Amino acid sequence: MSRTLISSGSPYEGHFGFSRAVRVGDTVAAAGTAPIAGDGSTACPGDPAGQARRCLDIIEQALAAAGCGLEQVVRTRIMLTHIEHWPQVAAVHGERFADIRPACTVVQVTGFLDPQWLVEFEADAVIAR
Repeated sequence: MSRTLISSGSPYEGHFGFSRAVRVGDTVAAAGTAPIAGDGSTACPGDPAGQARRCLDIIEQALAAAGCGLEQVVRTRIMLTHIEHWPQVAAVHGERFADIRPACTVVQVTGFLDPQWLVEFEADAVIAR
């Protein structure tokens, strides 16, 4: 079975030895995705909703490179450094997934690699034949 590695250009991919997403057969797994702007800085500092949008934009681009889209997502995971940000981040998740309705888990974490990051997302997709 073929294995396709998708990069988003994150400076952490090479350092850690991971891919933004990996497609094996009809399954695509998108790694923990932080709100990294195109220039490598943190997108939308202090804004959990803006950071959530950036994370999902990166994931959507990775899924497209893997040959699918958000409509094939079956599971998302949301990690927050401050659980009280859940309403803002949930609203952004709802903007993208209201009709798709993947299984979703939200957890609070103690921190991320960059202390400015408030949220990270993961997503899994299955490409229907």
